[in-house]
Amino acid sequence: MPKITINGKEIEFEKGMTVLQACELADVEIPRFCYHEKLSIAGNCRMCLVEMEKSAKPIASCAMPAAEGMNIKTNTPFVEKARKGVMEFLLANHPLDCPVCDQGGECDLQDQSMYYGVDKSRFVENKRQVKEKYMGPLIKTQMTRCIHCTRCVRFATEVAGVPEIGAIGRGENMEITTYLEKAMESELSANVIDLCPVGALTSKPYAFEARPWELKKTESVDVMDAVGSNIRVDTYNWEVKRILPRLNNDVNEEWISDKTRYSCDGLLKQRLDVPYIKKNNKLQKSNWDEAVSILVEKIKTLNPDEIGGHIGDMVNLENALSFKKFFSVIKSNNLEFREKNFFIDPSEKSNYIFNSSIKGIEKSDLILLIGTNPRHEATMLNARIRKVYAQKKVPIYSIGNPGDLTYDYTIIGNNTDDIKKILSNESNFSKILSSSKKPVIIIGESALELKSGKYLIEGFKKFLKNNNFINKDWNAFNFLPQNASTVGLIDLKIISKDEDKRNSFFEKLKNNQFKLLYLLGSDNLDIKKNNEFIVYQGSHGDRGAEIADLILPSAAFTEQNGLYENLEGRVQECKKASYPIGEALEDWKILNLILKALGKNENLLNFDSLRKEVLKSIPNFSKLNELPNFKDCELINTSPYFEKEEVNIKELDYFFTNAISRASKTMSECRQIKLTSKKTGTDNL
Repeated sequence: MPKITINGKEIEFEKGMTVLQACELADVEIPRFCYHEKLSIAGNCRMCLVEMEKSAKPIASCAMPAAEGMNIKTNTPFVEKARKGVMEFLLANHPLDCPVCDQGGECDLQDQSMYYGVDKSRFVENKRQVKEKYMGPLIKTQMTRCIHCTRCVRFATEVAGVPEIGAIGRGENMEITTYLEKAMESELSANVIDLCPVGALTSKPYAFEARPWELKKTESVDVMDAVGSNIRVDTYNWEVKRILPRLNNDVNEEWISDKTRYSCDGLLKQRLDVPYIKKNNKLQKSNWDEAVSILVEKIKTLNPDEIGGHIGDMVNLENALSFKKFFSVIKSNNLEFREKNFFIDPSEKSNYIFNSSIKGIEKSDLILLIGTNPRHEATMLNARIRKVYAQKKVPIYSIGNPGDLTYDYTIIGNNTDDIKKILSNESNFSKILSSSKKPVIIIGESALELKSGKYLIEGFKKFLKNNNFINKDWNAFNFLPQNASTVGLIDLKIISKDEDKRNSFFEKLKNNQFKLLYLLGSDNLDIKKNNEFIVYQGSHGDRGAEIADLILPSAAFTEQNGLYENLEGRVQECKKASYPIGEALEDWKILNLILKALGKNENLLNFDSLRKEVLKSIPNFSKLNELPNFKDCELINTSPYFEKEEVNIKELDYFFTNAISRASKTMSECRQIKLTSKKTGTDNL
């Protein structure tokens, strides 16, 4: 490996590294504003100047390729003087807004001006002023503060794939703008707030809410989709003030979607804080004793087969297991988590996870989407696909039309007959797929809702197995679930068996065979209510609570500890950042109250034992935050049912997918802008 000398210390570096990256290997910190690890190099802030032997001028370390034998110095008076000069230029037009700026306490310009700034300026000219720009309900602008680092411009173009921000004008007249002064319509837009090294772009919903040193910071995971993005929840007293991304290169890198970041105001709205009972066709406030006794009396009068349970999209594994145990105590096995009746084969873990892994997408040389729109169903996964497309021009194909995905793709069919031709090697695409080295096949829920769902799963498994695309080094078969709880609940075997169609959960629900339906955090199940007694246990007064006869208030995901399994089968911990509101309790504690009232004290639940049992129940589990162990899949001998059908990708109401986002004022504003732009024909999302 080539060597470079930094401050008298010889360091080995990889070919292609810049001087700045080599300095980081030597544990030397270089100040920077425009440079960012995940973005292309701009080299326009000049803060990263260093001294190079035999060079009369300081060099910009972010843009200079490291070379064998270079002698770099980063802490000489020459370098310090250069950096102080750059800082003086940057502050020449920067307003003294620190006391009222939301970036205060987290500002790169503040931090670096402490090292390289001086207490007075030699500039006597008036400071320039730039008109504020409208960027939608998420981003607050104060463009007079902008230092033209262009991080936001490069992010929008390279990562988000929606080039809505750019620069106009030159020199002192240069301005960063959205050109047409409209809302940014990328679902990753608010990441520019984290990228902005000064206070030019700040969070509009969080404006003047709190200072960073007042907030309690809790590391957690996101439950808005199945990706399991790593987040940090910032709370002030018990109130969640904001959600920020945590760096995890295996999952979400350092980005999060706007829904993940801004749904948190929904944690304060439409909350259920006391039990409610329906009397005279109206929900009335009650107490735990009365609510539990009514439910227990109802359970005692019913046949176990007349009781059904449905688990929602954001329920953690411990609470789901406690619900399953509760149903085994009352001798009912009518449990389900699917909101739509799509096909799942729970016999093997590889049938229902994203086997290639999110990071593994970067190794792929071909991607095939089947009945899925990853931009809406798993935003951060889509960003990873966009990354490989932008960097390596990986060809992307789709069966079904997903709309704008921020990258180019080729539609190779719209029905199951096209899939059959691929699997039987009658299509030209079969040769393209077979000749690839590391393909990624992504099957969405829309495809598995078809009558040929089982045929798709087994057909692609067989095709990939025959072409040696399923092995320990590479597994090309991937299922893309939409909900945070899906993979974990399949692992816990909370799924009704599809073999006997007449006795399946969905048939019984359709035929109104349940006399008591218990919804655990379930708001998206399509229920045509007849005479069922519906119990809703959840955190928000949403769709489930609207049709309920009995409401039991429980904690939201930020108010309790719990494990979630993301689409890769990676088990991650969601940590308690706040406390349940009013009389609300954690789900397993509510079930304990019911078990006590039923006189089943020997079946009472304990959180620690629930967690241990959960970890034992998960197939192929390795350890927390790690991918599951590989286990080779088996093929079935029978030919699954096939029918020629259209592959229609069901459109998600992106900003309104769950109870928390539907309660959020910010998400409502984003949705309204999206609907307006659809009507006017300017929709991008």
